[in-house]
Amino acid sequence: MVYNERLADKIRTLVARRKGLSEKKMFGGLAFLLYGNMCFGVLKDDLMVRVGAERHDKAVALPHARPMDFTGHPMKGFIYVDANGWSKDATLKRWLEMGLDYASSLPRKR
Repeated sequence: MVYNERLADKIRTLVARRKGLSEKKMFGGLAFLLYGNMCFGVLKDDLMVRVGAERHDKAVALPHARPMDFTGHPMKGFIYVDANGWSKDATLKRWLEMGLDYASSLPRKR
């Protein structure tokens, strides 16, 4: 499993106080889940953010974002953000908030 440990550590630091957050190795990377619902993750050098289908087009239009195409087909509601889009903590935090906002809207799985 290869994923950017630096990015994973930055995420851990920024969300350390968030209750209900856990980590799980998924998709060949590392996923962060809020009460069992995936909100974001790290795949190679990309940040993956679950924004939901209704926010997908707006999120993918932001700088350094692209549709998540893990299976070879874009997955509506999930986006990748390249390293230029998460290298600054303030920008990374905004992406993480998007994922947390969406995951917060879902029923808890545990």
